[in-house]
Amino acid sequence: MNKKDLLLEIGLEEMPARFVTNSMNQLSDKVCSWLTEMKISFEEIIAYSSPRRLAVLVKGVSTAQEDINEEAKGPAKKIALTEDGQWSKAAIGFSRGQGASVEDIFFKEINGVEYAHVNKFIKGQETAVLLPELQQIITSLTFPKNMKWADQDLRFVRPIKWLMALFGNEVIPFAITNVQTSNWTRGHRFLGEEIELNHPADYEKSLLAQYVITNPQVRKDAIRSQLEKIEEENGWVIPVDEDLLEEVNNLVEYPTALYGQFEEEFLDLPEEVLITSMKEHQRYFPVKSNDGKLLPYFVTVRNGGHENLEKVAKGNEKVLRARLADAAFFYKEDQKTDINVSLAKLKSIVYHEEIGTLAEKVDRVRELVNKLSDELSFSEEDKAVADRAAEISKFDLVTHMVYEFPELQGFMGEKYALQKGEKEAVALAVNEHYMPRNAEDKTPSGITGAVLAIAEKMDTIVSSFAIGIIPSGSQDPYALRRQATGIIQTLLAKNWNIKLENLIALALDAVQNAKIGKKTKEELLQELISFFKLRIKYLLQEKAVRYDLIDAVLGGEIGSVPSLVKRAEVLESNKNAEGFKESIEALSRVINISSKAEEKGEVDSSLFENEFEKALFNKYLSVNEELGKEVSEEAAFTLLISMKPEIDQYFEHTMVMADNQAIRTNRLNQMALLAELIMQFANMNEIIVK
Repeated sequence: MNKKDLLLEIGLEEMPARFVTNSMNQLSDKVCSWLTEMKISFEEIIAYSSPRRLAVLVKGVSTAQEDINEEAKGPAKKIALTEDGQWSKAAIGFSRGQGASVEDIFFKEINGVEYAHVNKFIKGQETAVLLPELQQIITSLTFPKNMKWADQDLRFVRPIKWLMALFGNEVIPFAITNVQTSNWTRGHRFLGEEIELNHPADYEKSLLAQYVITNPQVRKDAIRSQLEKIEEENGWVIPVDEDLLEEVNNLVEYPTALYGQFEEEFLDLPEEVLITSMKEHQRYFPVKSNDGKLLPYFVTVRNGGHENLEKVAKGNEKVLRARLADAAFFYKEDQKTDINVSLAKLKSIVYHEEIGTLAEKVDRVRELVNKLSDELSFSEEDKAVADRAAEISKFDLVTHMVYEFPELQGFMGEKYALQKGEKEAVALAVNEHYMPRNAEDKTPSGITGAVLAIAEKMDTIVSSFAIGIIPSGSQDPYALRRQATGIIQTLLAKNWNIKLENLIALALDAVQNAKIGKKTKEELLQELISFFKLRIKYLLQEKAVRYDLIDAVLGGEIGSVPSLVKRAEVLESNKNAEGFKESIEALSRVINISSKAEEKGEVDSSLFENEFEKALFNKYLSVNEELGKEVSEEAAFTLLISMKPEIDQYFEHTMVMADNQAIRTNRLNQMALLAELIMQFANMNEIIVK
């Protein structure tokens, strides 16, 4: 079969950098899915992007769809044939609908029933005829934010300026918003020209001649190489933040790195201030010495060549100098303000109109911190540190610096707290209570920062749920999922065995005492437990725990997060062990029959009728006593499965559902007692054993 290359390029006004990569991948995925769905074979698909274009090059595309030979299934034989063996109207209609005649019908048995079938041949269409459907792929692309332009109905990330669509050397004809496809594309906005392309394979090299590097990975590698060259020439270290590199890469089509400098006096500012000014506001890379000290230089990447680099550097220096001068002023002004003055201002800042002010949030968090400090048996000194850190945790939000640079919340809190004479542990906790700030961030290093981080995040989640702000689908405007994951990671890092249900309940008390929301405590508790279970499930999936083992631990008593994760890991590590299947079956049998107990009651050993009831009860008492000694999860599992012989003997010689009501109730109570012990580890019914 003949093959050609396919090229599709969407030319746009400059897109926001954060949209470029995802949009490129979306276009590539949609084209790939469409070709596969249409049964058009291809060899390779390459995605391209820049601020002004999204494109795909598909190599070795078949010039026609695959021909299809398939069996079409029709009515059952008893419906296809009349009583006298003639073809029924159903059979005639079926064959006609398949473009065949009744002579083509044959019967084939499916699950014991014969059905009418015909062989159906579908000739593949020419690919060129189908390719105009690429128009729908383009208009189906979705973006975080869209815009309309002129009198067009289409909502798109940015106005479409040109469309290039080629199959071999032929233009694929279609139009979007009055923009007609052609074999013309545009080079760099200032350095390049419009060019005509005669073959898709020439795309990358032709645009390179017009100062556009279309392959984002090649562009990123070029930036990285240029940074390394500047490092080598000057004896510097340029720490490469991958997120910043990705953003810069999506801001330029033809990158050229250059460096500038700023006055050394600005190095008196906290390092976080300088780096934030450079990275977040100017997209500059900071420069450090070999021993890790920040130097008065920066590296930026221009969208163009090497012409007038000195002039470009001077312009960037001027912009950064103004930024740093503002930061120095804010820093100086903030140092004049007492912490108590800042705390008083929190009373007038509304956190959320249905939740209250920042000051009220701080009060709830402080209350929860004190309860958790008691629950975790903190020393009196650590309790005092945690309490003070909670009290002043948000004071930096009203400083000039954080108002101008919101990314510095916490960082500036630590700096200013130290300057105001707070203990180092208090200041550190003020900073660390925002951790982990993202998926790559660490958890708090200290216990006071950790307890404050948990309390603050838990209050945010619980108060949000109370007023109906609950993540759904891709919508999570308050980042509640990330905050829940942060709580889980912190509990794991500190190995704190506080029951998750108790932790949620403590936060709920503070929220409900503040009259936030109208839901009942029980309703909220169940919603929140389900929410946290789902976050834990994702964490265990990342740890490659088998899905049914995850369901087992989540289906039993949750307990503490560290214990739950260890229980899942114990099941995962033992799933292929000798005797695992038989042990799980024995424990599951107990759980199954215990469900028939009407209500939990005491076990009366005087009602035992055989030695096997007594043996199992004594084994239960022994295992329960050992589990009460806070043994490891591995040891707990070993103790539970050690009951298997007694359980097997019990069921072999004992009829639980005895005719005598008192005997039956007593035996069900014994099963319920055992099941409760097992469920503290996991719901063994969820485990699939083969």
